[in-house]
Amino acid sequence: MLKVSFSRVWEGFFLPRPMSPAKPNPGERDVVMDAHAVNEAIQRLAREMVAANPDMRSVVLLGILSRGRPLADRLAGEIAQLTGVAPKVGSLATTLYRDDVRSGVRAVTPGGGATHFDFSVDGVTVILVDDVLAAGRTVRAALDEVMDYGRPRRIQLACLTDRGGRELPIQPDYLGKSVATGNHDHISVRLKETDGEDVVLLEHRPPPPPKEGPGHV
Repeated sequence: MLKVSFSRVWEGFFLPRPMSPAKPNPGERDVVMDAHAVNEAIQRLAREMVAANPDMRSVVLLGILSRGRPLADRLAGEIAQLTGVAPKVGSLATTLYRDDVRSGVRAVTPGGGATHFDFSVDGVTVILVDDVLAAGRTVRAALDEVMDYGRPRRIQLACLTDRGGRELPIQPDYLGKSVATGNHDHISVRLKETDGEDVVLLEHRPPPPPKEGPGHV
């Protein structure tokens, strides 16, 4: 009995403990999706759209500026190759529909592009396209803007990445990749049309310094 007990103590003493994963250093960048992964995701999203929408002639794509528009253009090209039908594509700026702009929390940024599409949204399926889904407030603004232009049969959402942190009950119908992020991390999507390359980066950022106020030295 003593030998068995000693053996257990010995084994427990030398048993290696599992190591916790190292925390990323602030300023580090991780490649979440390279050019190949971005292209594969776009092709898969296009196939899913075709499967969910048998009549692509009644589907239009609206890219949320700025990087949602080139993604929408690429998706339309992939859909055309799959079905022979190229959906119409337009752009949504959404800026003036954001609740943080209307409430004065956020200022309007000049040069962000303008909403433009030359087709009706009445009675069709509108697929909103964006690069990153986070809080959901940009998508909510896009929904409000689309409804001001007409009454679609339905509205769907396609996003290349989802970083979480939702503040509104909004979920994508088509998603390229879900990325686990910290509260202060940033997802950077770079596309050939706007940035000269296709890559999705996870940027680790340090938390902001605490605000000084009463009781702070």
